[in-house]
Amino acid sequence: MANTPTPSSSSSSSSGRSRSSSVSVDVAGSGIGSAAASAPIAEPLNSASSAGSGGKTVVNDAVIAKMAGIAAREVAGVYGLGGGAARALGAIRGALNNTDLTQGISVEVGESQVAVDVSIVAEYPVPLQRVADNVRSAITTAIETLVGMEVTEVNVTVNDVHLPSDDSSAETEGRVQ
Repeated sequence: MANTPTPSSSSSSSSGRSRSSSVSVDVAGSGIGSAAASAPIAEPLNSASSAGSGGKTVVNDAVIAKMAGIAAREVAGVYGLGGGAARALGAIRGALNNTDLTQGISVEVGESQVAVDVSIVAEYPVPLQRVADNVRSAITTAIETLVGMEVTEVNVTVNDVHLPSDDSSAETEGRVQ
């Protein structure tokens, strides 16, 4: 499916109004309604907005990392994010009802592109490659949809596998009482 931007502009009227321009995208066959198809396109992160619009939008790297973390946590088969030390700190934060949504996420942000590294703990017994592919897809979709930047890569590291027996606390009896 090819998106072909087509600029359109309104000319100045005799009342002294300034010219404004917008970009619409040809989304033939995508199922997007005509109102959405002609809506202005969000500009990539850290880029100046069109002339005369009065400002620039900048999205902080931590916001992109948070979006990636939320997307990864929503994938079936992901028990948690991060490695051993990060998960230990996360358990302390969890006890205090304070969750770090960027735990296990690292982003590199350019002018219009993002690269993401994510560390996950998978649930047992799920196919790890399928979970990694689903995490990759969820993060890419979230960033490209919500931020409007191209995702060049999402590297997924499976740091651990969570066993259902890990949830049962010290219910087993010790040898000595």
